[in-house]
Parts: sequence; C-alpha cells; structure tokens
Amino acid sequence: MRILGTCKIAESGVFVNGLARQFEVNEDWKKDLYASLNIEYPKFYKMDALAKMAFLGVELLESSCNFDDYSENEIALIFANRYSSYDTDQRFIESYTEKGSPGPSLFVYTLPNILTGELAIRKKWYGENIFFINEKFDAQFFIDQINFYFRKGSKACLCGWVDSANNQEECFLFLVENSIDEISIEELIKSYKQ
Repeated sequence: MRILGTCKIAESGVFVNGLARQFEVNEDWKKDLYASLNIEYPKFYKMDALAKMAFLGVELLESSCNFDDYSENEIALIFANRYSSYDTDQRFIESYTEKGSPGPSLFVYTLPNILTGELAIRKKWYGENIFFINEKFDAQFFIDQINFYFRKGSKACLCGWVDSANNQEECFLFLVENSIDEISIEELIKSYKQ
C-alpha cells in the first residue's frame, strides 16, 4: 500500500500533502474554507462539525488525488476519533433541555458515522465504510484496517481521524492505494503529526 495524499486541518493550519495552504483557522474557519473552495453544496451548512471537517478535507485532498481512478465501490472509508459525536450530542441535549424542543436536524448527527454517509452521498461511493472510537490516533490500527479492506477487495481506502470536542477540532485524512509498496507506521505517524 502507498499513501497517495494527506490533508490535515488543525489549529496550526491547513496542510495538503504536508504543504501549508494559505488559510487561517479561526472561529468561522469551516465556513470560510468552504467559501474559498467555491463549492455549491447547500447541505454543507446543515452538517455538524465532524461532517464539515471530513467534507472539507476530502475536497482539499481531491486537489492532489484523483478519486475518479476508482469505481464507486472500490473505495473503503475508515474513520475514527476519540470523542464520538460529543459536541453534537451536547447541542442536541441542549435543544430539548433548554429550548424545550429536540432538534431533529441535530439528532441525525448524534452518531459519528454520519460523516461517512455524508461523504458517500456527496461522492456516490458505495464501498465499505466504518467508524471507530479509539483513545488516540493509532497508525498501526489504521494499517491493520486498511489491510483488512484490501483483502476484501477494496482498491483504495480513504482514512480519517476527525475529532471535535471541548473547542478542540482536528481532521487528518489520508488516501491509501493497494499496491506492492508498504507504508511504515513511522511514515503514517509523521504525516499525522506534521
């Protein structure tokens, strides 16, 4: 397997394949980044923070990776985070405890795997997808999962560590292709820590 591209969005900035993009991560950074990409996808504004970050990460990753090289069912989505959908869960609880009416549009996002659904719908991907809850980013865990999905027939895996809790947001995506090359855990950790 080989890494075709990476995208990292964190307080330190926006990076595609390790190169900084001219963009400031501030309070409204997701809306600002969306606007700067000139995308027409009104559903973006209804998404929660996790789905927005994954959406933006994929759009940025597409600037260096050609997802069209794979058919609609050849890309597996493998995502994980630490806090599940904590921020959205809190907003949902607030919608009925403080405002007296549960927000159905928030309820949809009280599962973190909704972000994989949003990506699949947007890109018309019908391959395998899964979302894990892990204590921290674990390169070996991702490599094990990637190998599992390659054995099941996937040609590429879009992987992501997307987390949002307590005013801390982080998105790290990487696209891996099935090939005879092997990526090392160190290489993956280095990409994540950039």
